[in-house]
Amino acid sequence: MAKIAMIQKNNRRMEVVERHRAKRSELRKILKDASADWEQKDEARKAMNRLPRYSMGVRVQNRCRITGRPRGYLRKFQMSRIAFRELASSGQIPGVTKSSW
Repeated sequence: MAKIAMIQKNNRRMEVVERHRAKRSELRKILKDASADWEQKDEARKAMNRLPRYSMGVRVQNRCRITGRPRGYLRKFQMSRIAFRELASSGQIPGVTKSSW
């Protein structure tokens, strides 16, 4: 089980990312626009630097919804491999069966 503080910290990061997503995408469009002049791009770059660091999506870490474990994360099920195995073995995940060949 992950520390509760780490899970809460990651949740705060997700909230900040969602709050600034629209502004960050607008500034990114200006920076990538070939027709924008140098002054516009410079202003966009400065505005981007003024945004909080946690507003970048890469700062959010995928964590298991059940245990909070950051490693061995399965995106499709949003949980770690360990929690997935336990729930799949007990039949609590629909459509998942143990395979053998």
